[in-house]
Amino acid sequence: DLYIGVSAGACHLASHLAGQNDRNFDITVRYALSSEFINIRRFLGGGHLMNLDWMWEQTIANYRLNLKYLFDNLRVKNKEYFVVATSMKTGEALYLKPDESTLEDHLKISSSLPVFYRNILKVNGEPATDGGIADAIPVRRAHQMGANKIIVLRSRPTDYVKKQSPLTFILSFYFRKYPRLVEKIKTRAQNYMATVNFIHNPPEGVRIAELAPPGNSGVGRITQNEAVLRANYEAGIEYGYKFMKQW
Repeated sequence: DLYIGVSAGACHLASHLAGQNDRNFDITVRYALSSEFINIRRFLGGGHLMNLDWMWEQTIANYRLNLKYLFDNLRVKNKEYFVVATSMKTGEALYLKPDESTLEDHLKISSSLPVFYRNILKVNGEPATDGGIADAIPVRRAHQMGANKIIVLRSRPTDYVKKQSPLTFILSFYFRKYPRLVEKIKTRAQNYMATVNFIHNPPEGVRIAELAPPGNSGVGRITQNEAVLRANYEAGIEYGYKFMKQW
């Protein structure tokens, strides 16, 4: 049995495994709504739109993951947990298996949205970035690792069709020193839709259950309306309970 998370999903999964189920929503309300984290004026001046450095400093100091519980939990249940990042050199997904000393860094790398966060982070000396570029929904990786009963948690409706991002040109220029990463960025929508097709048409003997919002939630990457976020959080919990009864 295994867990695989990408970007914010990896952070939510880590909190769940650590027995801190409300942690990420609390962090959103306490810190993510702050102008210290998201700041358009700073971004236009050449800084981060999303200051992950500040966010990680604050949450580690004030609301840290219970790392001991998390990894004890994995050991007792004999399960594995992987965090997805993207290699900037190869453009391929890195399926990182963290331990207590590396998890927080791996989560930061997986969450480092290109351009919005301007620093380049490294894993084992290799520059890496947001895991969603190479493998936004790592269901095929789970299948390759032997899983035949898979639950996929998505932030988009099941009928969502991903199109090439209007930021593709900007990202291609920004990462021009990494041509393989640029190629992955250009084919991201195609790869995403191939994964969705895999979810909806799994191989024989594989059961995939998809937990996705029923429609447009009105929440995006930089949503800072607390009422909207809270309403979606509560709706997600209710929807999740209904889903588990069916599963």
